[in-house]
Amino acid sequence: MMQAETSQEALNALVCGALPRQGCWGQEQYLWLTDRTRRLVEFTDGCVEELPVPTVMHQAILVFLTRLFAAYLEPRGGFALFAGLRVRTGEGRFREPDLAVLLDRSDPRNQPRYWLGADLVLEVVSEDDPNRDLVVKRAEYATAGINEYWIVDPHVDTITVLVLAGTEYVEHGVFRLGDTATSPMLDGFTLDVTAMFDYGQG
Repeated sequence: MMQAETSQEALNALVCGALPRQGCWGQEQYLWLTDRTRRLVEFTDGCVEELPVPTVMHQAILVFLTRLFAAYLEPRGGFALFAGLRVRTGEGRFREPDLAVLLDRSDPRNQPRYWLGADLVLEVVSEDDPNRDLVVKRAEYATAGINEYWIVDPHVDTITVLVLAGTEYVEHGVFRLGDTATSPMLDGFTLDVTAMFDYGQG
């Protein structure tokens, strides 16, 4: 007798039934899950959060930024990687920033499965929950000791560059259309805000 094939619904139920409940996830379970999916998933205090699929504008802005940061960093021995790179921001916490930078490619934080921090991270604000990027991650990245946090907000056409001062971020600048964004850490790095948002509009 041939064994009946397991339906996709039954397989989904079996897999979901084997997964931990929210609040009970461990680091290795999170890493196992994210090793096997193309979706962006973050991990905080035993809970996993699936991030929304980026819009075309979000992706276009990220392409523009990745090229610009890479052109600056690579000749200087650093590099920039885009999501889904996992960055460990503390005990029981992983984020997948839209862009993450290390000034030195040989930095020991550059681990094969995930980074143990970054020198700069950048997020493009998502429509589903702007508070995640504007407030929650601002506090978390500061606690993780990440020197610069860039927030690109397509809803108001701004780039906010934050610099770590002690345990909190302070504003280096809020850059708008017509402005040139700069970085205190990346000497000579400039970004044409209008060109970036125009590229995002396609």
